[in-house]
Amino acid sequence: MQESLRRDRNRRLMKAITIPTALALSAVLVAGCGSRDSDTAEGSSAKSCLDTSKDTIKIGSLHSLTGTMAISEVTVANATKLAVDQINAAGGVNGKKIEIVLEDGASDPKTFAEKAEKLISSDCVAAVFGGWTSSSRKAMKPKFESLNSLLYYPVQYEGLEDSKNIFYTGATTNQQIVPALDYLKQKGVTSLYLVGSDYVFPQTANREIKAYAKANGIEIKGEDLAPLGSTDFSTIVNKVRNSKAGAVFNTLNGDSNVAFFREYANAGLKAAEMPVVSVSIAEEEVGGIGVQNITGQLTAWNYYQTVDSPANKAFVAAYKAAFGADKPTSDPMEAAYASVFLWKNTVEKAKSFAVADIQAAADGVSFDAPEGTVVINGANHHITKTARIGEIRPDGLIYTVWDSGKAVQPDPYLSSYEWAKGLK
Repeated sequence: MQESLRRDRNRRLMKAITIPTALALSAVLVAGCGSRDSDTAEGSSAKSCLDTSKDTIKIGSLHSLTGTMAISEVTVANATKLAVDQINAAGGVNGKKIEIVLEDGASDPKTFAEKAEKLISSDCVAAVFGGWTSSSRKAMKPKFESLNSLLYYPVQYEGLEDSKNIFYTGATTNQQIVPALDYLKQKGVTSLYLVGSDYVFPQTANREIKAYAKANGIEIKGEDLAPLGSTDFSTIVNKVRNSKAGAVFNTLNGDSNVAFFREYANAGLKAAEMPVVSVSIAEEEVGGIGVQNITGQLTAWNYYQTVDSPANKAFVAAYKAAFGADKPTSDPMEAAYASVFLWKNTVEKAKSFAVADIQAAADGVSFDAPEGTVVINGANHHITKTARIGEIRPDGLIYTVWDSGKAVQPDPYLSSYEWAKGLK
């Protein structure tokens, strides 16, 4: 009975919810999952039910509009909608307007898989744009491969994966974590303390970080993984302080970042003496943490709202006009926005909405994205990304203090790094 009431309540909530109002829901959780994985549905005989005879073409937008991930994923859904609106205003794709079928992954991997199957098999979409956590992606991956459809996944992740049926438009390891480590080494950091959530993304990232550290003469002073949602960091922060490490590499997710940085500030630890580099904190999270608790700390991403380019200025202005002048833009939102245009450009190159035609045409397809021009690698379905280290300033925005100077080619298996051999 209680379960029935809960489902009824959730259905009523979904009927009432809008993408902007869902921004008020819950707290961010950026989490991943890592295992070497290149298996695909080779020769899948699944037939698409996509209908191209009408004036519109359907795509799926699958994000967490409720639950713990809503505060981050709703804004990614917003960015997807903005791209669709702009494409439709310019005439659509191959002469067809895009219709979004919006679904809620409800911050639950199983739900993501179920909704992905619905979008492919019942709604007959041309492609799906969505997912955040690697657990959501891993849950959806078999659906897209067995049903032979396409997922555009917009969030940085731990690498060690590729699929013919997924386009990865967020950073892989060599476009985010490795540049962050290179930056710290360049700044003379010789020791690190690793703090993260006890979950697969931080676990995988820490294995990669420790392999890098061993090869580059960097000492790991300690490693602590806290359960997801942890809010008591007094013991961990005390251990970090006593370690006298040169820097902290942070892979914490969600509300734990709020608790950690507040405890860090309360303990008198400052960015100038022991900087923290985070890979899961963007502009949206800074406000929740409290800018006074995180000013001066560092982040590793590929895009910030402050990127100075005509394409980004236009993107920021359009997003704020659509969703509110006080709404910041962030890396996953920008990657989601670029995803839709990359799909459009690939469809137009292929002159087809068919999965096989898109896969065949994808290599070399580009888009002048807010972060800079991005290009699809047809061999692994990742894209080029400009690596950026950012510093959080008192205005709550993140400013680039270092960038790679050019787009970095994706290397999801870290095959070009001797120190990464054996990682899986």
